[in-house]
Amino acid sequence: MLGLNQDFPLLLSSVLEHGALNFGAVEVVSHGHDEAVRSNYAEVAARARLLGSALAATGLGPDGFVGSLAWNTHRHLELFYGVTGIGAVLHTANPRLPPAQIAYTINFTGYRTLFIDLDTLALAESLLPSLETVEQFVIMAPRALMPETVLPGVVCYEDFIAAGDPAFAWPVLDERAAALLCFTSGTTGVPKGALYSHRGTVLSALSTGGGNGWGLSADDAILAVPGFFHCNGWAIPFFGPMYGAKLVLPGRRA
Repeated sequence: MLGLNQDFPLLLSSVLEHGALNFGAVEVVSHGHDEAVRSNYAEVAARARLLGSALAATGLGPDGFVGSLAWNTHRHLELFYGVTGIGAVLHTANPRLPPAQIAYTINFTGYRTLFIDLDTLALAESLLPSLETVEQFVIMAPRALMPETVLPGVVCYEDFIAAGDPAFAWPVLDERAAALLCFTSGTTGVPKGALYSHRGTVLSALSTGGGNGWGLSADDAILAVPGFFHCNGWAIPFFGPMYGAKLVLPGRRA
């Protein structure tokens, strides 16, 4: 006989939906390139569902990869949930690595879509001749700030998610499925990948953010200084909605 009370897989989408349901009005403050945005966990969840459904409509699904080359902003936060929520894997490329190593990690993973922000645009343009598989660049900026660029297949992030379904429901995944991919700095050779599962990521955030760790609660505010590309931002993208703490995302200033 099985005890099935609260029997559900430990998924990142569940973390965000928990935050939206219980702490929906708690602020998420984001400072990007010439842009300051105040939103909340309910809005982040709604936009992540738009993103997830728009990605699914392109044919991306379980075990597919998408990349980001970006700093700590609300759109990057949405990627953590929109990509992983449909069973795909987000590779957070590290803009602080030498360009040759950044290109290596992207080519090794072999995806075709890379999300960038305005503060990594010049870097992405310089990497373009070295990228072997990327065909589409989604620029995480509002329409009014979309730049001129030599990058091919450019799409505005806001246009991309506008095609999403607001009624989209997250699929039930195996909690052991891969969710996030980070690479080391390559100090002993080429960078080495570390692949995180949904279950492992949720358990890590629970243990690190709890009483014997950060001791987080809804009375706190978190300044996201660690880059989201560095060990998943030390789990900060999950601490906020998990514990109901206000989240401040400083963008390039992290």
